[in-house]
Parts: sequence; C-alpha cells; structure tokens
Amino acid sequence: MIRIDAIWLATAPLDMRAGPDTALARVVQVFGAAQPHHAYLFANARANRMKVLVHDGFGLWLLARRLH
Repeated sequence: MIRIDAIWLATAPLDMRAGPDTALARVVQVFGAAQPHHAYLFANARANRMKVLVHDGFGLWLLARRLH
C-alpha cells in the first residue's frame, strides 16, 4: 500500500502523451521538487483523461485513467 499524505491538483492541462519524466519536470517547475508521499493530479484539456504522479519515497508511479 502506498501512503499518500497530500494530493495536489494541477490547474494547467497536461499532454496525456507525457511520460513520468515530463510529468515530474512539470512538478519540479511548479513546486521546486516532488515531495515523498505526495500525489500530483493532472488532466488533459478536454478533462476526459487523468494522470496521477505519486512519489512513494523511493521512486515514482505514474497512473493513467480514462474518465467517463
């Protein structure tokens, strides 16, 4: 089980072709660094897809979800 202490919602859309490095670069650009046990949520411009970048303290998880 991954512990998540805080969830941050991005206000600008993210290209859903972006991989973990691009999503992490966006987090670093906005926050300065990805904090352990924090999740960062991104949506595309049409708001029908979402990606979640999770820093678990050891590495990164990138999850994708199609919204209906």
